[in-house]
Amino acid sequence: MPARTPRPGYIRMEPKPAMPLRPGAPRPTPAAPSEHRRMPYGARARLQRELIIYGIAVGCGLILMPFLIWSIGSRMLGPYTHGDTPNAGPFALFADFWVGLWHGSAVFWLVALGPALAILAVRIFLALLRALPAAGPGRRA
Repeated sequence: MPARTPRPGYIRMEPKPAMPLRPGAPRPTPAAPSEHRRMPYGARARLQRELIIYGIAVGCGLILMPFLIWSIGSRMLGPYTHGDTPNAGPFALFADFWVGLWHGSAVFWLVALGPALAILAVRIFLALLRALPAAGPGRRA
């Protein structure tokens, strides 16, 4: 069978063999296909992006939300009192927040997961909005 001639304008690149780093060094073996291609790249990239987004949202809920609550609450409601201390600072609220999380209080967990739940709620709302049929000039809604 004769060799196929490439199309005009097509340059065929032959892969070069991998060279070891030093003489006598063992060559690395390629990964098995089952290890390398378990999930397509698009799905893997989307999963990584979602984990990053929700990880940042949960991190903000765990770290920033207590300070936001203290900042807004101290201006609107007055100083935060902690036991016998009439003017406890934001770190007293932060410590009480973590104690509440440790004890499993649903309210504290709702505050901690609030940013992630807000992102989820907005995404669900937008998905439902896109799923609605478009009301055109001849259609009734």
